[in-house]
Amino acid sequence: MKRFAAVALIVPALLVGCQEAASSSAKYSTGGDPADDPCARVVSAIGYADLLLEPKGQEERQNFEDAVIGRLAEAYGITTEFADRLPGSLKPAAETVKATTARLSKSDVPRERQVALLKQYRAAADRIVAGCK
Repeated sequence: MKRFAAVALIVPALLVGCQEAASSSAKYSTGGDPADDPCARVVSAIGYADLLLEPKGQEERQNFEDAVIGRLAEAYGITTEFADRLPGSLKPAAETVKATTARLSKSDVPRERQVALLKQYRAAADRIVAGCK
């Protein structure tokens, strides 16, 4: 019984120690690492969102379903995390991507506004993709 009591007291202490070590690592919630290339991460997020977007020039046909909103929200999060490390010339485009995806990731935005924001997003996203090559 004493052995069981000793183990019962030691295990929680070990678990707390493990949790502190895991949480102190500098990992991002998006699965990234501080050492990740910011261009690669932002361009990847843009490409992932683009998979569900209508082709450029056909934004009026876009269905802003939950999956689209979710991918645009992910693009917002990743751009927010990595924008400060993008080349200086891309910072204005990154700010536009952040501003537009912040609104596009909400489901209560009127459709006309969604389409206008999507066009702005596309232009800024294209500048980032071109500037990161």
